[in-house]
Amino acid sequence: MNTPLSAEQKKETDRDVPKLPGTIPSPGPGAPLERPFYDRDTCVVARELLGKLLVRRTENGVRIGRIVEVEAYLGSHDRASHSSRGLTPRTRIMFGPPGFAYVYLIYGMHSCMNVVTEAEGHGAAVLIRAVEPVRNLLGPGNGPGRLCRALEIDRTLNGLDLTGGILTICPGDPGAAGPVVRRPRVGVEYAGVWARRLLRFYLRGNPHVSRP
Repeated sequence: MNTPLSAEQKKETDRDVPKLPGTIPSPGPGAPLERPFYDRDTCVVARELLGKLLVRRTENGVRIGRIVEVEAYLGSHDRASHSSRGLTPRTRIMFGPPGFAYVYLIYGMHSCMNVVTEAEGHGAAVLIRAVEPVRNLLGPGNGPGRLCRALEIDRTLNGLDLTGGILTICPGDPGAAGPVVRRPRVGVEYAGVWARRLLRFYLRGNPHVSRP
């Protein structure tokens, strides 16, 4: 059962994510997003990732999913973020330059893929929570573990540069995105007030979102 939003959360839901000056123009069709796209406010990057294509090149062909759900983790001050524990061997990628993949395991078995955002040393990232199948997925993509299995993403890709190579994010069809819903992040109840922040973004009505 979904927990009703508080009056404060409803107010935040209705408030649009602020756009920063100097919006980055989309690359040409099929070209991976370049580093300046990721080197911006994490909430802006999270929202603008919706509708983009996550592309995984494998020995068995190219697998593509359209990103339909994400979560923003704002940096070391965000109690729900791995980077709140400081610089460790696990979080080293998060504190590095933007535009790199941060892939980790949950429950010792499920991979989760994030993209590092903002300036080096900040420790921010966006978790890709769900994708809509576009081409050659090995299963459903409605959840961070499922999408990683469907696209053959695992810990061996941790630290990979997303601006070129076997794992990239491309613009896709600008018309693929739609109205965006904001909700609290999933599974971060331990983070206190940060658990109530509306830092989960998904495309309204998309059947491939992990949960309403």
